[in-house]
Amino acid sequence: MDSINKQQEESNKKDLHGKEAIEKVKELVNIAEACFFCTDLNKVGVPLSIRPMAVQKVDDDGNLWFLSASDSHKNEEVQRDPFVHLLFQGSKYADFLNIYGLASIVNDREKINELWNPLLKTWFTEGKDDPRITVIKVEPTEAYYWDNKHGNAVAFVKQSVGSILGKTLDDSIEGKLDL
Repeated sequence: MDSINKQQEESNKKDLHGKEAIEKVKELVNIAEACFFCTDLNKVGVPLSIRPMAVQKVDDDGNLWFLSASDSHKNEEVQRDPFVHLLFQGSKYADFLNIYGLASIVNDREKINELWNPLLKTWFTEGKDDPRITVIKVEPTEAYYWDNKHGNAVAFVKQSVGSILGKTLDDSIEGKLDL
């Protein structure tokens, strides 16, 4: 039996490199608005530590920036093991992003000011001058995306027509992101 990808009438694989890959990361991060930030990847037989986090910025080099509390479990885990896994889902059927990377924690007041959003006062009650705020920078080492080529409406129509005709008319696209 053929795989679903071999039943496609059109190509659904496209690796992206450099600036195009970074732009795809920015696009998918903005759609998702939040991610699952996973730590403790190297512990054997122990579940990952996973929590939702909001990316404050994706820079022009493809690095992802977060604000975090210095006394959080996450910071402790990153200091112990810098390998992290970030998972994004923008919608039910598309806009998925999977990133492995190296995290580092920095105390950079200038970067905190750049990334600050007043809603963060919920977690940092003293505002952007809260002494507990740290910056986590994630430098991607591997990334992969799953999306659709023409938007959710076209993807839905193709899927519907395909089910009527008994053909794989999938509008999906996926590939490696070489940042």
